[in-house]
Amino acid sequence: MLGSVAPRPGEVAAALPGDELVPDPDVVMDRGFDLAVPPAVAWPWLVQLGKGRAGWYLPRRVERLLPRARRATRTVEARWQSLAVGDVIPDYGGPEATFEVADLEPGAHLVHRSERGRTQVSWAIVLRPQDAGTRVHLRLRLGPVRHVRLARSVGGLFDALTLAGLAAGLRERV
Repeated sequence: MLGSVAPRPGEVAAALPGDELVPDPDVVMDRGFDLAVPPAVAWPWLVQLGKGRAGWYLPRRVERLLPRARRATRTVEARWQSLAVGDVIPDYGGPEATFEVADLEPGAHLVHRSERGRTQVSWAIVLRPQDAGTRVHLRLRLGPVRHVRLARSVGGLFDALTLAGLAAGLRERV
């Protein structure tokens, strides 16, 4: 079981870095999960995410089903730690799909932006210390969206599943 990535009630209402990139979204998806390490330990894992970089973390039992070339790294790699605003990262959304780093504060948040046709996309990853660990809050904002109900239902399910895999994979690694 991958586990829940449901946001906490206060998270959905909170303003996050990057919200202004898609000011009037048709779809907003909030997810969250806890890690048992402080933000300074979680950050290097999150900053190296991405296609052509460390990959997309999944738990070992799921990754075994993937070809070795498609599996994510299980270590923090120095070569992927120098991410900066303006950097462009390939995305899994298609051969031409990319994300641009729009904002970043090491140990606190990372915001990506993208255009998919006429749709503006922002994706924020926010780390907050809690007890001895970290709360990771992720927010995806999309607008305009032609098929809002489809994006919310099918896209929402896909988002929840991929982020549940990410959460489980990160927990194994940290």
